[in-house]
Amino acid sequence: MKFGLRNDLQAVFAAVVILLISIHPVAAQNDKANRTSTIIEDFLQLGTIAVKAPVYDTVKNLKGKTFGTKDLLTFQYMDVGKLSPEANTTLTINGNEFGWEKVKTSRDGFLKISENKEKDLNRLGYFAAYLQVDRWMKINIKVSSPQLFEVYVDGRKLVSKTSADKKDAGETGSAGKDCTLETGKHLLLIKSIQPSGDEHNWKLKAEITFDENLPEESLKLSVLPEKPMDIAALLDGTFVRSATVSPDGELVLLKFSKTDPPDGNTEDRAEVRDINTNRLIQLYKDTDISGLRWTKHGRKLTYRTSEKNRGTTLSLFDFETMTEKVLLENVKDLNDYSWSDDERLIIYSISEKLKKDKSGVVKLEGMPDRWPWWRSRSFLYKLDVASGFTERLTFGHLSTNLQDIRPDGRKILFSMSEPDFSERPYSKQILVEMDLNTYHADTLWVKRFSGSCSYAPDGGHLIVTGSPALFGDTGINLKGDAIPNDYDMQAYIYDIASGDVLPVTFSFDPSVNQVIWSRYDANKIYFRATDGTFVNVFQYDLNKRYFKKIETGFDVTTGFSVAKDKPVAVCVGSGITTPAFANVVNLETGAVRKLSAPREPVFGKITLGKTEEWNFKNASGVDIEGMIYYPPDFDKDKSYPLIVYYYGGTSPVDRSFGGRYPKNLYAAQGYVVYVLEPSGATGYGQTFSSRHVNDWGITVADEIIMGTQLFIETHPFVDRNKVGCIGASFGGFMTMLLQTRTDIFSAAVAHAGISSISSYWGEGYWGYLYSSVASANSFPWNNSKLYIDQSPLFHADKINTPLLLLHGTADTNVPTGESIQLYTALRLLGKPVELVEIEGQNHHITDYKKRILWQKTIFAWFDKWLKDQPGWWNDLYPESNL
Repeated sequence: MKFGLRNDLQAVFAAVVILLISIHPVAAQNDKANRTSTIIEDFLQLGTIAVKAPVYDTVKNLKGKTFGTKDLLTFQYMDVGKLSPEANTTLTINGNEFGWEKVKTSRDGFLKISENKEKDLNRLGYFAAYLQVDRWMKINIKVSSPQLFEVYVDGRKLVSKTSADKKDAGETGSAGKDCTLETGKHLLLIKSIQPSGDEHNWKLKAEITFDENLPEESLKLSVLPEKPMDIAALLDGTFVRSATVSPDGELVLLKFSKTDPPDGNTEDRAEVRDINTNRLIQLYKDTDISGLRWTKHGRKLTYRTSEKNRGTTLSLFDFETMTEKVLLENVKDLNDYSWSDDERLIIYSISEKLKKDKSGVVKLEGMPDRWPWWRSRSFLYKLDVASGFTERLTFGHLSTNLQDIRPDGRKILFSMSEPDFSERPYSKQILVEMDLNTYHADTLWVKRFSGSCSYAPDGGHLIVTGSPALFGDTGINLKGDAIPNDYDMQAYIYDIASGDVLPVTFSFDPSVNQVIWSRYDANKIYFRATDGTFVNVFQYDLNKRYFKKIETGFDVTTGFSVAKDKPVAVCVGSGITTPAFANVVNLETGAVRKLSAPREPVFGKITLGKTEEWNFKNASGVDIEGMIYYPPDFDKDKSYPLIVYYYGGTSPVDRSFGGRYPKNLYAAQGYVVYVLEPSGATGYGQTFSSRHVNDWGITVADEIIMGTQLFIETHPFVDRNKVGCIGASFGGFMTMLLQTRTDIFSAAVAHAGISSISSYWGEGYWGYLYSSVASANSFPWNNSKLYIDQSPLFHADKINTPLLLLHGTADTNVPTGESIQLYTALRLLGKPVELVEIEGQNHHITDYKKRILWQKTIFAWFDKWLKDQPGWWNDLYPESNL
């Protein structure tokens, strides 16, 4: 419908409406046909700010031009991309305070700016409004003003008017341009200049037009900065990565990364802070600094610096004396290093590389020889800190990897890995204890399954983590002939003298990620462990043989560091709706205190939907956990498309925030998201995780289908005809497999999925190694039923669901061919399928710009099939007659 000029009754009616809403549709006169037009009625205004032309502005520059009012407009007084307009907030400019003030347009649609009482002044103003759209859409933004202006959308300049209207101009000058908005909230910012001597009243009007076939509620205008989560909030800004506490418990080392748009340039920094006052003591921003870590006592920090063609230097900084000392200088190919407990010694490693065969014809020496790094070896060296005297400790054809230094500094523990293709997992670990005085080396074990080891405080025992099968049947807690999942990490105490083993976690369901044997209280061991969808910290009492959960303040604790001389820990983690931050934990009182939360300012203005648990029992009566992520503006009386997410491999989908498959971000796009944890994942006990072995989706597919059907039946707000699914890696395999088993999904996305188990088994860098767990003792020649019947490629004709295949062209884990061959099959079968390759990316999409486009590709695919909104997809990938 088109509206003409308002008559008196319309004016009265409009005045009432203005009190209730901030936008109203009006005529799109002289605009494109079939468009709805909206005039912005509420703005946030910053200014007016007096700005001056530079001295000698009338003198021609090297290009023969003088400085004019256009130059006043185009000069970047502030980075508009960093402005965050919000009512009643202020900026201090040249010592004067300017605030963002909510202002309203007149009945004619123009915003009238205050009269210029000093005609010789140039005045600058910023005017902002927020545009929220519930879909990808194309709009036209037109600004009218007698003055000069630039129009920005999300910090990018859209259009400008670079000259003021002449005195006798009849119609107010304007400039407009089409632009596209993706689902979410966007900042419209108008920067305007009223030049000195301007005889026109300073005013402006902003008009937005869009397809009249779209619902009016598709576009909402406001002056409120609160918005749903977007990709920028996920990727841009400062993030805390790790926290480690000094031995005395008084200082903390915090590591951060900062990513800036538009290119995703990342800067790392580290801060040393007083743990009690949070006072900054030292800042490290040199990108050449790495390997920052505390020594074993006091407040001393060591770090590496590298210089091209000169090697690596290891230095020590003492925060008591504020002095620096070089420990090792210009060491080529220096890798890792560790301090002895008495700080007399440093054990470090150096890489040795075989010269590359330049013939281009190379015979492989076993499967690992495909790995580019395989022919590099690492060996151990000892530094006497007092004298600077160094000695080589290991030699040979196998890398020697330091596991730990005995607390008295007299012995070290190192391991070697030797290929052994006679049985899984196709290598042997050799664990050696070496006397640093005599160089005598004792082999403690040679085992099929490797373990990570460190000394107990008494030096006579080891705390070891590894497979349930590491020590034969000692750590296996399964019935019958079930094969344990070797990724379900267990903990053991190993007696060096007798070889006796205590399976500490035998009846403990969580899977161990990290272990710290306390030096402050040798009766306590701390475990960071995957506990279902949580990653929690537990304290184990050696006397009571009892595990106690330690509150860290997170759903998922990603790092945990314990002071040596004080019952204090620092940790980093996140929650299901909380970005990563760092906490301090008092291990005696249990008190938790926030240490650093750099994402809080960003997420203080982001609205997240609620989350809740939703579980069901599978066909065998086993509980299958799940989580629901709701859209921020969820209304149970409305109908929503559903996205089902899963992994299905050996790891559960935990409650960490963000990540490569950010469920909160999917929900912000207007989807209900259901995440389930099928059988086979670690963190639920050995019986649950063992179901992954030799299954390859037999159980998991049924559970995903059953869970999805039950979810739809019990949640009436889900549109059962608009259900999508997505998974990556093993989850990508599950996406492919599911489409051969069911038609309940309306759209599917598989990133780096496996279409043929046999080709993945033999072709990926470590496909045969993963299969040594997932397909234990099963091979294409002795279990063809598993390798064929469970491979989606061999059932491609059953796939009817529109399927998007995503794959990095440099994927060394799941080769790109896994997607290519299924794409080929479905194309030949005439099925709805698309393949999008991400050039140069490996198993994960890490390139900043490519990751954004990859993420938008997923959203656009789901919008096309689950919302009947193909515009975004067609804009990203227009039809091409090649």
